[in-house]
Order: sequence, then structure tokens, then C-alpha cells
Amino acid sequence: MKSTHIAHAGVIAAAYAACTLIALLFLGSLAWGPIQFRISEALCALALVTPAAVPGLTLGCAIANIANIVISGTGALGLLDVVFGSLATFAGALFTWKMRRHPLVALAGPVLANALIVPAYLPILLMGAGFYTIPFTAISLDGSWPLMYLFGLVTTGAGEAVVMYALGYPLYRSLSKTHIVRQGLAELGTTDK
Repeated sequence: MKSTHIAHAGVIAAAYAACTLIALLFLGSLAWGPIQFRISEALCALALVTPAAVPGLTLGCAIANIANIVISGTGALGLLDVVFGSLATFAGALFTWKMRRHPLVALAGPVLANALIVPAYLPILLMGAGFYTIPFTAISLDGSWPLMYLFGLVTTGAGEAVVMYALGYPLYRSLSKTHIVRQGLAELGTTDK
């Protein structure tokens, strides 16, 4: 790996982790929980412009999820989020990079990866913490993994779609207007549709 690639990955990892932890402070369980609205996921749009985003986003997600273990006190169960949450981010970012010639399609990668993977382990994590109540209601889904998965599939997918298309796509469009990124995109043969 070139040193610039490593440096870019490191900056992206730091930005992702910092944005995720700031979201935790201001959005609380909306960054982690039955409804996933992780604003830092907008940075997955960086995978449209550099392959360094794939390891950077994955590392940033792992760092943020490790920090959340300490902050929330989830203990060993929090490792599920470190492993599988980071896997979802990796899969989504890799898809985005591979499909970069079609940005609107590419941004569906993080949406699908998170919608399918996160709800599979999140019920275990939340039940281990002692609850699985739909936010802003008193409706408890404890003991019904299929309902918890279905609820998580819808809410995580919807939250991720909002973040990717309302924040990530404009971020990509803004970056693609800069000379350096435009030059890099031209070299990669990426179209801006």
C-alpha cells in the first residue's frame, strides 16, 4: 500500500469514529439501537472517490463500536457490534467502491448491508442489555426474534437510506466538484449520474 492510501484510510477512520461518537452524544440510541440513524454512515459516499475509504470506514466503525462498549457498558456482547457492525460497513463500502460508476446504485450498498446484517445481531445485544422496546413507545418486542429482526430491517434500512441519499449523495456531489476529486474520478472512469 502506498503511504497516501494509508494516510487517507486513517483520516477517514478518524472522521467516521468521531462523527459516530458525536452522534451518540446528541442522538443517543438513534445512533445505536432498534432504530439506526448513524449520520457518520454518510461518509460511506467517500468510497465513490477512493478505495482508501473501504478500510478507513471499516476501521472507523470498529473504533466507534469499541468506544461504545466502554460508554454504554455492554461488555462482551458489544463485541457483536464491533465484529458484525464493522462487517456491514465493510460490505457496504466495498459494494460502493465496486459500483462507483453508478453512484445512486452504489450508495444502496451500505443501505442493504446494514439493513440485513445489523438487525440479525442487534436483538441479542439489546436483550442482553435487558430491553428491546420500540423507541418512543412502550411496545416491547422482547422474546420475538423474528419481529425484532423485521422491525430492525425496516428501521435500519430506512435510516441508512435517509443518511446515504440525503447526506451521503450531496457529500459525494460536493466532493466531485473539486478539481482534485474530478481528476481522480476521470482517471477511474467514474461517471457522475
